[in-house]
Amino acid sequence: MESFLIAIVALLILCLSGPVSADRDLTGGIVRMPSEASRFFHGGDADEGSYDDGAQGTRWAILIAGSNGYWNYRHQSDVCHAYQLLRKGGLKEENIIVFMYDDIAFNRENPRPGIIINSPDGDDVYKGVPKDYTGEDVTVNNFFAAILGNKTALTGGSGKVVDSGPNDHIFIYYTDHGGPGVLGMPTSPYIYAKDLNEVLKKKHASGTYKSLVFYLEACESGSIFEGLLPEGLNIYATTASNAEESSWGTYCPGEYPSPPPEYETCLGDLYSVAWMEDSDIHNLRTENLHQQYELVKKRTADENSFYGSHVMQYGDTKLSKNSLFVYMGTNPANDNFTFVDENSLSLRPHSKAVNQRDADLIHFWDKFRKAPEGSPRKVEAQKQVMEAISHRTHIDESVKILGKLLFGLEKGPEVLNAVRPTGQALVDDWDCLKTLVRTFETHCGSLSEYGMKHMRSFANICNAGIQIEQMVEASAQACPSIPAGPWSSLSKGFSA
Repeated sequence: MESFLIAIVALLILCLSGPVSADRDLTGGIVRMPSEASRFFHGGDADEGSYDDGAQGTRWAILIAGSNGYWNYRHQSDVCHAYQLLRKGGLKEENIIVFMYDDIAFNRENPRPGIIINSPDGDDVYKGVPKDYTGEDVTVNNFFAAILGNKTALTGGSGKVVDSGPNDHIFIYYTDHGGPGVLGMPTSPYIYAKDLNEVLKKKHASGTYKSLVFYLEACESGSIFEGLLPEGLNIYATTASNAEESSWGTYCPGEYPSPPPEYETCLGDLYSVAWMEDSDIHNLRTENLHQQYELVKKRTADENSFYGSHVMQYGDTKLSKNSLFVYMGTNPANDNFTFVDENSLSLRPHSKAVNQRDADLIHFWDKFRKAPEGSPRKVEAQKQVMEAISHRTHIDESVKILGKLLFGLEKGPEVLNAVRPTGQALVDDWDCLKTLVRTFETHCGSLSEYGMKHMRSFANICNAGIQIEQMVEASAQACPSIPAGPWSSLSKGFSA
């Protein structure tokens, strides 16, 4: 027995004295154990973003769905799933702040009133979710105030904010539509990348967190941090797509696996369900942020298909060595389910997904297809399809005409579609971008969730030095009047 103990001690000394490769940490080439002791084998120190399982400090989370409307079911479904995940992980309700419009669970279109699911055979994720900020209280101002812990800046809602201290860890998860440099909200205005990054810098300057992780689901979501989020803030962010491409909805009608037949909408988003379904089944002490990033990247890109996007990471990537447990806790029921790459690849494959911007059309069309011939429901669905398509045509054509008026027939499309080099922010003057967006909407109507795709065009107009007077004149010529449809309405205000 004594010789056996000596051998064990010698082995531990050898492990400690040998070099520990950071690359091995990041790629998962290490011994993984289902206990807290597994952190002992990861190497690194606190300065490199490695913590003792997050035992010190409090975990905080903000979960935000930036949309409304039943066709956007998946965003609130994603947020509700994230809430259940964090609660099972041990986060307290008072430390989780939820923003969601809350018009889905009891919507007349919902086939299971009071229930929200995030996968075809999933359980109800709505039950117990706190209504911190709902309806018209889901605003940019309240979101930023919650991050900063500024209760006096709130208008409405529960009053919950991230009242964090210097040893605390913060997790922020946003899901909705987006566009280059912008994230949607169910109220006006939208979230602009420059403003969000300034809030994150202000939070860092306050010294009220140890590390912050931001998971972001939206089209062109990489543009929110590209060239804007510096290193040194102890912030690690991953996004569902790069700065130039759409993100994708999943569990949609006509897809495999598809939602239950009574559902006529997508149940989740591809990046979002990828990270949550991975987190649902593992002891999160044994999986770090980088390992999840790699797994989600593989599942979201769907290398063998046209459908998918490129998951990206920004900020202090050294923090990705931290275990997920630091931010999400872990479900005690998963204590014996250690993370290894192989057992995660068994998660549901996706043969097809739906472009986020087309998910509304999928809903309207499926509703039309299933409605009885001649019924009021079929007439309503047909009207919704036509209104959505008409709005898209109006926005697309108006922006094309705008470019030709400002830069000429040949150069117009070239200027509007130009993409800046990787690592450079979308626009130099963000105030100019907001001014041009308001000018366009004044004459042409709301961009809406679809029209955000054209935000790069407006940014390029700013970068080209076009003055506001020129933009006013060109917008007035491009749009003699604002269409009467609901998507063009400015009743909720401007997006900037």
